[in-house]
Amino acid sequence: MSDRMPITRAGYESLRERLNKLKTTDRREVAQEIEIARAHGDLRENADYDAAKNKQGMLEANIRDLEDKLARADVIDVDKLSGERVVFGASVTFSDTATGAEQRIQIVGEVEAEPKAGRISVTSPLARSLIGKSLGDTVKIQAPGGTREVEITDVVFE
Repeated sequence: MSDRMPITRAGYESLRERLNKLKTTDRREVAQEIEIARAHGDLRENADYDAAKNKQGMLEANIRDLEDKLARADVIDVDKLSGERVVFGASVTFSDTATGAEQRIQIVGEVEAEPKAGRISVTSPLARSLIGKSLGDTVKIQAPGGTREVEITDVVFE
């Protein structure tokens, strides 16, 4: 996997903070757990030691994964973007033409997507439907309940 991954500056910083915490605080905690478990005696029959070593393996795998993501990150500085066209990093407000219900989402990279917080992946069907469209455009979106039509009412970069 050597593909570049688009990510916002905020998403990149969040990943860096997570990696730093894993490498410092979490590594120290796991090392202490291993030392405490070693003090309990015979390692062949020591469930605490096995659990701590498994936890260490998971931690190291998470560190490698975050390092890979950061190395492949293509940071997009959303603050430098502008316009009325929907692109990566845009915060888009749209309203359902049938019900009038409004929704606001930000289009972000896969690793920083959090749908419940309104951040959706650039590869999601919703984002792919909106990208390239402009303020005032009507867009057909394939939703779980069927196709719905929405109008883009705002595009901002924050």
